Amino acid sequence: MEFEPVSPVRAYERIVEQIEQAVLTGRLRPGERLPGERELMAQFGVSRSTIREALRVLQAGEVIRSRPGDPRGPEILPASPARLRKSLDRLARAETLGLAELLQFRMIVEGSAYRLAAELRTEEDLAELRAALAAMTESLDDYATFSRADVAFHDVVARAGRNTLIVVCGNVVRGVVLDLIAGKLENSSNRQALMEASVAHHKEVLRAVEDGDGPLAARLARRALYDYYAEYVSADERIVLEHLLD
Repeated sequence: MEFEPVSPVRAYERIVEQIEQAVLTGRLRPGERLPGERELMAQFGVSRSTIREALRVLQAGEVIRSRPGDPRGPEILPASPARLRKSLDRLARAETLGLAELLQFRMIVEGSAYRLAAELRTEEDLAELRAALAAMTESLDDYATFSRADVAFHDVVARAGRNTLIVVCGNVVRGVVLDLIAGKLENSSNRQALMEASVAHHKEVLRAVEDGDGPLAARLARRALYDYYAEYVSADERIVLEHLLD
């Protein structure tokens, strides 16, 4: 067995790792400041250029905010959905993740989102869902408008569950899956029938959300995803996905 050559770890990467770990464990909290460059050079035992490269990476990752000439040192930033979305997007688009794995995750996340929406939705949420469904129904002859209304429906469902992680994860994975299967509906010879089937599904799931039937809403969401995308994965992968349908 042969192994591939590896690149040596650069000093600035170790600095980034230590600072990120300090933020994750709470030893560095949002609003606190890192020492200045001179102090960081002394603590890490590295050159100014190495410290600056580490700070550049941390700032690009939105871990810190550093202003040129600020004598107080770089500021630790709070975690944000934007940072999480960026990290998840990179992971979801990695070559090591296939469509089946992404679809499995989406079935789990969206099933949970619909269940929570059915149990926690407000009248305002329901009004937005009805409006999105009405827009879908009225735009069966306009794919672009139909698609925007479809996305709006899913966004309302995610928000109705009152869980930021579900909102972020759902948006990212949905976007990546749609990119991988770009053109299925838009270029389908049977596009009208597919759009009408989608409207029928959304009516079913909206009824379940209105009734507060979380388990049914979750099952309908998972089934719709399976029916729509299963043909794009292998037979063995479909068997795995089928376990999520009950």
